Amino acid sequence: METPIIALIWFTLWAIALTLYVGFNRFKLILTGKAKVTDFPAGQQHGTDHYWRTNRAHMNALENLPIFGVLVLAGVDIGLAAPIFSTLCLVVVGARIVQSLLHLISGSAMFVNLRFTAFVVQLICFIWIAVLVLCNMYAG
Repeated sequence: METPIIALIWFTLWAIALTLYVGFNRFKLILTGKAKVTDFPAGQQHGTDHYWRTNRAHMNALENLPIFGVLVLAGVDIGLAAPIFSTLCLVVVGARIVQSLLHLISGSAMFVNLRFTAFVVQLICFIWIAVLVLCNMYAG
């Protein structure tokens, strides 16, 4: 049962790493005088294209962390021991990291399509995990 929890922790650590990367970039801009503390309005595009893609990758990870967390903790809570549960959790983390890295690398159409594919993989895994949890809840 530990693999899903480990996957959840890795997902969380990835979100934290992206948070630190955004913070580092902001701090660097402020220290070098290229930006003021107030130059980072929430929800509005700001900074370079790379910075904004980094910000969006960070927000995407944070937006999906609660969904993944609920599914993993629900599965663990009911004692879901199906090997596919662990596999799906690992696939989610891998697809999240790939999606984020693609976001950081480029905003070209090809990378947007690849990024979307990684996102769809996560959604399929989320739905699959939810179905596994619900089926196991009502099966016993």
